[in-house]
Amino acid sequence: MNRPIRVLVAKVGLDGHDRGAKVIATALRDAGMEVIYTGLRQTPEMVVNAALQEDVDAIGISILSGAHNTVFPKVLALMKEKGMNDVLLTGGGIIPEDDMNELNASGIGKLFAPGTPTTEIATYITQWVKENRNF
Repeated sequence: MNRPIRVLVAKVGLDGHDRGAKVIATALRDAGMEVIYTGLRQTPEMVVNAALQEDVDAIGISILSGAHNTVFPKVLALMKEKGMNDVLLTGGGIIPEDDMNELNASGIGKLFAPGTPTTEIATYITQWVKENRNF
């Protein structure tokens, strides 16, 4: 790639805890990625529109509210509507393993639980982008 990987980190809905999202954003920057952090209380539409405007390679959603089974499918549907078929949708937070597996099966990328080493997340995004984005 001729440029750094671009990642949009987002908090969707009324979930007001963003410390984890900020930690991830900093870790991805430290790994050499360009990171756009949208801040709190975003809608799925706002996230996808920002991702389009910023020409990102990946969207990472941090979710602690329990709305993961609503938020991730909605964002993925909007991404498909906009033709963002080569952009990774990933994320993490308080998501039960069974729900993670179902979301993965629906086309959402790997989801990360609290305590996952940030290097593992950066490595996953880097590898996915190398394998799935064409430049």
